[in-house]
Amino acid sequence: MGGHLSPMEKAKFVAAKRAVDYVEDGMRLGLGTGSTAAWMVRILGEMVREEGLNITGVPTSSRTADLAREVGVPITTLDEVKWLDLTIDGADEFDPDLNLIKGGGGALLQEKIVATASDMMVVVSDASKQVETLGAFPLPVEVIPFGWQTTKALIEESLTGLDVMGRSASLRLNHDAPFVTDEGNHILDLHLRRIGNPRQLSMVLNQVPGVVENGLFIDIADAIVIGHGDGLVEVRDINNGTVERERIGVVEDDNLFTDIAD
Repeated sequence: MGGHLSPMEKAKFVAAKRAVDYVEDGMRLGLGTGSTAAWMVRILGEMVREEGLNITGVPTSSRTADLAREVGVPITTLDEVKWLDLTIDGADEFDPDLNLIKGGGGALLQEKIVATASDMMVVVSDASKQVETLGAFPLPVEVIPFGWQTTKALIEESLTGLDVMGRSASLRLNHDAPFVTDEGNHILDLHLRRIGNPRQLSMVLNQVPGVVENGLFIDIADAIVIGHGDGLVEVRDINNGTVERERIGVVEDDNLFTDIAD
C-alpha cells in the first residue's frame, strides 16, 4: 500500500518517520492530534510491537487515544506522569520562527497543555504548512458554550487596532450543530488572513471573558520536521539554528501500511 500513497501522505509519513528518531526508550511522550501525528502514532506502535520500544504516551485528544490503543502504544494521563520528555505534534501553519497555528482538529487546549508540559516539542508537518506570516489558516479559539455569541462579539471588538487583516469570527460546526471539543467547549475560527504580531494577539485573546485558549503556539516548538512528497525531509532546530536534510524511502510492503483504513 505504501506505493499508493499520495505525495501529500508520503510527505506526512516521512516527516513522522524522521521525527520518531527523537524518541528514546523509557520516554514519556505527548502524542499529537491530526493526520501527520497519526502517522507518528502508527510508527510508534510498530516500534513497540516489533522492537520492544518502552514508552508511555499521553494523548492530546480522544481520537489520538483511540488510535494509540489500536496500534499498541501504552497510554496514561498527564496527571499521572506530571511531566513529559517529548511531545510530537502537527501544525496547521508555521512561520520561520516556529510560531504555530494549531487547532484545526479541535484539540488545541489539550495540545497546548501537553506541549508546554514537555522538555521538548517537535513539530511534524508537510511543506504546504509553511508561511512567512501566520494567519491564512483560520485561528481557532476555544470558548465556553455559555454566552458564546457575546464572547464572539468581544473577540471581534478586541481585534480593532491589532495588526491583522481580517476581523470576523465564525462558530465551527459539526454538520448542523456546534462542534464540541473533548472538554465540552465550542470553537470560534477567526478569519484574520494575516497576523502581524502573534504574541500580542495571543495575550489579547486570552483576556476576553469566555475564552479558554487560542491556537497560537508561541515559543513552544523546539524543532520541526518537514516532509516532502519525494521523500525529502528537512529538520530545523530553532534552538541551535541548524538545518539538516535527508531522504527517507517508503517500502511498499512495509507492515505499517497493512490494514490502514484511512
